[in-house]
Amino acid sequence: MVERVLITEAAKKVVDQLKEQHGELMFHQSGGCCDGSSPMCYPKGELMLDSSDVLLGEIHGCDFHMSRDQFEYWKHTQLTVDVVTGRGSSFSLEIPLGLRFVIKSRIFKEEELTQLEALS
Repeated sequence: MVERVLITEAAKKVVDQLKEQHGELMFHQSGGCCDGSSPMCYPKGELMLDSSDVLLGEIHGCDFHMSRDQFEYWKHTQLTVDVVTGRGSSFSLEIPLGLRFVIKSRIFKEEELTQLEALS
């Protein structure tokens, strides 16, 4: 089964570290400008979600949500959450560690899109 969102081993290690400090976590990608378009990690339930958010899946025990407007741009791609060195300017939990989560993407193949559409 094809998944909309994945996570690298390096990012999993950071998630594990953040879980030790903050408990259950969640990710959200808003599609705002600048760092607002980066995936942001929060304590689970800290960010209020509504019908304008789409649940893309779960990565390493964390729900990953995206704003519906942003999803319209990304719905043809598989996203992979990775981590890089450097400070972003967001409220994401990894920022004080001198790290930031980033998205890498690839376009789904036709047969993968067909599978995803069948699940909708």
